Amino acid sequence: QVQLVESGGGSVQAGGSLRLSCAASGYTGSSDCMGWFRQAPGKEREGVATIYTSGGSAFYADSVKGRFTISRDNAKNTVYLQMNSLKPEDTAMYYCAAQIYRCYDLRSIPRAWGQGTQVTVSS
Repeated sequence: QVQLVESGGGSVQAGGSLRLSCAASGYTGSSDCMGWFRQAPGKEREGVATIYTSGGSAFYADSVKGRFTISRDNAKNTVYLQMNSLKPEDTAMYYCAAQIYRCYDLRSIPRAWGQGTQVTVSS
């Protein structure tokens, strides 16, 4: 059973930056794809970015390309999401996820989820 714990959320003004962290524990041998998803009030959960933990290839939603960067530190079993040039529309609960079957497809539904961390961007 994989456990995922997010941290790093908070409130920031538009144009600012935040870095989210996700520490994974438990059995992660089969979890070769991890990622970040988000859900804004009244909206469906959407994929933001995913990454192959073995090879490092990453995939991004069009809405965040050029602004967000996903990375991983396998020694620490941690995945990060660096968010720059934040916009009010980035406001959402952000969830770390693992055991994503199709890493390249942000519509894939992960099998493991964290509890979420809130990101609020004010204008």
